[in-house]
Amino acid sequence: MAEIIQSKKALAVNPLKVSQPIGASLAFLGLARSLPLMHGSQGCTAFGKVFFVRHFREPIPLQTTAMDQVSTIMGADDNIVEALRTLSDKSTPDIIGLVTTGLSETQGTDIQRAVKNFRTAHPEFAHVAVVPVNTPDYVGCLESGYALAIEALIETLVPESQSVGKRPKQVNILASAMLTPGDIETIKDWVEAFGLRPIVVPDIGDSLDGHLVEAETSSLTLGGTPRSEIEIMGESTATLVIGPSLYKAADLLRRRSAVPDYRFAGLMGLDDCDAFTQALADISGKPVPEKIERQRAQLQDAMVDCHFMIGFARLALAADPDLLGMQVRFLTGMGAEIAAAVSPHKHDSLTTLPIPTVIVGDLEDMEKQARAQGAQLVMANSHAVDTARRLELPLLRAGFPQYDHVGGYARPWVGYRGSRQALFDLANLMLGQHHELAPYRSLYWSDDRDPQQHPHVITSPATGLVH
Repeated sequence: MAEIIQSKKALAVNPLKVSQPIGASLAFLGLARSLPLMHGSQGCTAFGKVFFVRHFREPIPLQTTAMDQVSTIMGADDNIVEALRTLSDKSTPDIIGLVTTGLSETQGTDIQRAVKNFRTAHPEFAHVAVVPVNTPDYVGCLESGYALAIEALIETLVPESQSVGKRPKQVNILASAMLTPGDIETIKDWVEAFGLRPIVVPDIGDSLDGHLVEAETSSLTLGGTPRSEIEIMGESTATLVIGPSLYKAADLLRRRSAVPDYRFAGLMGLDDCDAFTQALADISGKPVPEKIERQRAQLQDAMVDCHFMIGFARLALAADPDLLGMQVRFLTGMGAEIAAAVSPHKHDSLTTLPIPTVIVGDLEDMEKQARAQGAQLVMANSHAVDTARRLELPLLRAGFPQYDHVGGYARPWVGYRGSRQALFDLANLMLGQHHELAPYRSLYWSDDRDPQQHPHVITSPATGLVH
């Protein structure tokens, strides 16, 4: 059991946190023909858009209600109604994700009432789903905002039903914010290998995987989970929940649909992958495919190859709770020692980790702890580049955002193959720090010959004898 230590600083010195509105917007970017709408100033939206564009290196559809100083004081409900009308008329989206920001939350906006006002004023847009979610950016982090968006999505679009198992080959997958587009693709292939049909919510592996399309521009998301698929989640035979942050969303889905669920804290390492594979075998009633058996054997071989480098290695980690927990379990299972573990947000799942402490703080807290505990490697997002440089340690980039590293968004971490590649990368970084001992040279060395050419020659200055 880990002790949670709350940083006592009055402010973040070297921020690790990514805000809740960005997390909620990321969830809506994984839905087909969707459009996230941030209720706040233009700067709030522009800041989030920069994060997305630098990480995914793709055009990102993101809109704003453009609150100004007058609407901030006098009320901005009209901004919401007008923004929803304009987007519904011009872009004709299937889903609009209405996300609050710190500005609108501080003002005290009631987005539920604003959506009702929009419905009353513009019944002609009843076909456009509007999903409102409160995500103040002065609390929580990307992961918690993402989870709130998934809960609001289920509450708004999944009807209450008792049709569980009507589609026996269909399974729901609630995918945590810690998963990359590459992870989502891996999970879908994993599920389909058992003859099952996955509905991934949200499916950023289809919308943000980095693919070219014929359309020159689009004001909506290209790819992702269709609204029609979300509406039939109650007819699935099971739900696979990946990440503790989505357990509340899973509870909500089960109450509305009675679909049984299987919950996984992560999908890295032999134990996690075996549990997921066994769940798929139980749901499908089929044996484990030979391809997956071989991938498992490959991971086992990699564990044998890499344990000399990773065993007893001291690592410093900084990530949102779901990702941090998955990394800690994976690394401690390989015999590594966690010199520092820092999260920007407290979550109950952190208390179950097999390490002494978890600090809720920023990258400065990680830097101090890593230096004090003699860390040998850092795992964090691109915000930790300068931290790793000051510590003179290698950095393995993981999490959001990765703005100085091309392709980080596409990398798969989960599954047998993803775990295997992570082991190889960690082992190589540890090997890169290994330095041979310099050869010993006697104080009496005086031979003119190059010591690199004749390392065995030593001349005594007193006798002139060559030894």
